[in-house]
Amino acid sequence: MLNFLKHGRVAGAMLGAALLAGAASATELRYAHVGAEGDIQTVYAAQAAEGIAAATGGEVTVTVYPASQLGGVAEMVDGVRMGSISMGHHDFASLARLVPEVAVFNAPFIYRDGAHALAATDPQSSPALQAINEKLIAQGVRIVGRIYRGDRHISSNFPVKTPADLAGKPFRAVPLELWVSMVKGFGAIPTPVEVAELPTALMTGVVVGQENPLTMIASNNLNEVQSHLSMTGHMRAVLAVFINEEVWQGLSEEQRTALTKVLDEEAQKSLKMATESEADLVKELKGRGMTVITEAEGLDVAAFREKVGAQIRQDFPNFAPLIEQIEAVK
Repeated sequence: MLNFLKHGRVAGAMLGAALLAGAASATELRYAHVGAEGDIQTVYAAQAAEGIAAATGGEVTVTVYPASQLGGVAEMVDGVRMGSISMGHHDFASLARLVPEVAVFNAPFIYRDGAHALAATDPQSSPALQAINEKLIAQGVRIVGRIYRGDRHISSNFPVKTPADLAGKPFRAVPLELWVSMVKGFGAIPTPVEVAELPTALMTGVVVGQENPLTMIASNNLNEVQSHLSMTGHMRAVLAVFINEEVWQGLSEEQRTALTKVLDEEAQKSLKMATESEADLVKELKGRGMTVITEAEGLDVAAFREKVGAQIRQDFPNFAPLIEQIEAVK
């Protein structure tokens, strides 16, 4: 009996040591983003973290820091590049500080629909993205996934039906060159505002309008500071999920495969969520008091497409061949 207990204690100690060793060898990824609670991107990150841990048997764990907890967009991109943040997600254009042409994947009016947007931004199969990804990798960042958030629309404190309605007015631009160009195409004065500061900027009149997916407008309660919603659908909102290259190289081949599989599955879920929720969100925002303007109410989407397209072509002439590649994706 004493021998049994002795051997049991030794076996228990060995098992405990093995478990501790396994825990010590586990890789923890710090995942940052600026999305608010309730947004599709926040749901995506939480589910991806859970899925990655399950798919790797706990060898890779992910701690998510939402709502700009680790800084704004620029701080997050720099953090991932330097390795202080393992991974994050934001608009493709947020990486343009490293490789300017990556912003093309956020260009307005280039995707036929959400499924086309996901196909054209698949890091496993999109020729245009794979070529740009090689340049990003040389800068220490690798795109490993994407998120679909839905179409972006304009909200304002007055009816907006044509670019002329925004002429000379301060309008929020995501603090990225592509957005500044697009807002110029809207006819407005681009005014960079970080997302965390947006409700205050709208309330105080620093800007009179902004554009975002419906999920973001609803989750941030922008209906409290905006009266009108113009359904321009000017941009299919697709975000890049990116990781520090050294962190990526530190994962085993099996872990990388598991991670990318989870991210792709979550991308497809995000498309389904965004597509199915749009009608409900329009109804919800109407119920909160917003006036919704569609083409039936006189919204001239064609005018926005023409003006914005001309501005993008002027400001980003090197986008032309990349846009052709994107449009060719089936």
